[in-house]
Amino acid sequence: MVIVFSSLLPIFALIALGFILRKSNFVPSEQWRGVEMISFWLLFPALLITTLAHADMAFGELTSFGMALFAMVVIVSFLVWLLRRPLHDIWHVRGPAFTTIFQTSTRWHGFIALAVIEKLYGTSGLAILAIAFVFMVPFLNVINILILAIYAGKTKPTFALISGALLRNPLLWGIAIGILINVLDIKLPDPLFVTLDLLGRAALGVSLLALGAGLSWKAMKTSGKEVVFSSMVKLLFTPVLAAGLALVFNVTGVQFIIMIIAASVPTAVNGYVLARAMGGDTELYAATSTAQVLISFITMPIIIYIAMNFAQ
Repeated sequence: MVIVFSSLLPIFALIALGFILRKSNFVPSEQWRGVEMISFWLLFPALLITTLAHADMAFGELTSFGMALFAMVVIVSFLVWLLRRPLHDIWHVRGPAFTTIFQTSTRWHGFIALAVIEKLYGTSGLAILAIAFVFMVPFLNVINILILAIYAGKTKPTFALISGALLRNPLLWGIAIGILINVLDIKLPDPLFVTLDLLGRAALGVSLLALGAGLSWKAMKTSGKEVVFSSMVKLLFTPVLAAGLALVFNVTGVQFIIMIIAASVPTAVNGYVLARAMGGDTELYAATSTAQVLISFITMPIIIYIAMNFAQ
């Protein structure tokens, strides 16, 4: 347990530092948006390209891993959707609030997963996690856009809207380029690779600082039962489901641990932008994402420790 806590402590320390920098106004709030954009559009794609370009990738061995994760997000999405009517009847959850509950229950913070896995397993672990992006990100983008369009009622779910969201996702582009370089055995010019490598090295630290800067303590203090519900689904139910599916799909060893880490991270912060654009409940999203990051300080080390012992 001590090893797990010590591995995760620097990650949570950077998140806390980002919050302190923003709260103290050392780096003003309006400037963090630029940091987030640089991380999302430039640093993380570079990290994925350099990681996958030289990775020893046995795609056949990772098929069960990817399918188990895909089954996980499909099942969680379906179950949360089934609860829409009970949530409305019992807690009077309206459309915009439900879309936020759905997003914060299904989306995953891949950047935190990358930071944790890089700390524990290095580049070989990052290459495995990249497959998780391939299997999870397209589905989660499509289903969350559909849920927002249907229940928030601000935008119609057109093919152009969905396909455009996928084509504009820089993480998918980074994965595609990295895999293409790997499979075709393309030799990148050394200056280009070094440039991408330098950008990738900055990705994890900068993104964690930006994540901390985006936390909203004020929003979380006014949160209610919807936040508790989403947090339980995301941080407790999903890892348990992932463990069960890993057994079904015979996912073992390091792949099992990485699958549990991917399942146990808090929700993605970038869903807030989608909620704002399509009529979701942004205040509830800010509250939930903040609560999940704080709760994950406790849940993630325990869950990862259990997963590591089980995988031995």
